[in-house]
Amino acid sequence: MAPTARGRLAAAGEAAAAAWYEAAGYQVVDRNWRTARGEIDLVLVAPAGVAIVFCEVKTRTSSAFGAPAEAVTPAKQRRLRQLAAAWLAASTADGPAPVRRRRRTLRFDVASVTAAGDGGLQVEVLQGVF
Repeated sequence: MAPTARGRLAAAGEAAAAAWYEAAGYQVVDRNWRTARGEIDLVLVAPAGVAIVFCEVKTRTSSAFGAPAEAVTPAKQRRLRQLAAAWLAASTADGPAPVRRRRRTLRFDVASVTAAGDGGLQVEVLQGVF
């Protein structure tokens, strides 16, 4: 099935957010991790391994109906916490070595991505928002 315009925009937003994190020294350890209960867009390890970051990426063509981050409701936050616990449980045994090595702080970020007038994407990362 061919991706829709909305699907292509979402994928581009996730790629832009991942690039933002990588440029800031983060390591992407998982993308679009799925279970029957939902999906985690990005899982990252912060520079120097101080934190595991679970990032929800919201991408919009404009902010006419509010900032993309405003779409992360309390219900979505609860679901992401549950998914993070499932990811951690699945990753401790067979996950990437950077995750297994030691205990880390957990952080939940939201990447707010908006299409820019020049065809590019503007990324704003809100760290530790819930």
